[in-house]
Amino acid sequence: MSTAVSDALLEPARRPVAVATLTDVIDAEVADKSGFGGAAVKAGYAAAKKLGGNFVTSATDRLLPQFATALDPFWATKGEQAFGAHLAAQPDAAADALLAVTDAKAASTSHGSAAKVYASLRGKAKEHVVAALPRLGAAVERLVP
Repeated sequence: MSTAVSDALLEPARRPVAVATLTDVIDAEVADKSGFGGAAVKAGYAAAKKLGGNFVTSATDRLLPQFATALDPFWATKGEQAFGAHLAAQPDAAADALLAVTDAKAASTSHGSAAKVYASLRGKAKEHVVAALPRLGAAVERLVP
């Protein structure tokens, strides 16, 4: 088994690639949403992007240490299984670990607009995070040596 997710993703030379890759995961997940719920996610995401030219990338970078640490216990127990499949096999625990990071940030942010956007989407967030686990896991697996 290779190094911890947090060690790999936070390594200074790898971090910019990790942030770009994870931002691409977010973009792809949002783009794949459909229906009424998907429209709400897309509208919220568009609003978040209007907060600043690279708000999503910047937020991903700021939250990367906490997200990576949240993923470490899952990485440590994945064995030979693909990381995306490992996360998807324990969707509640994985989604709750990731949402704990964003919930804590939303509770402490001074950026009122961001907090409003997050609050408007939080009700269905777990469902969306669970759906993203295979793609997230695959991306992380490509980033961790």
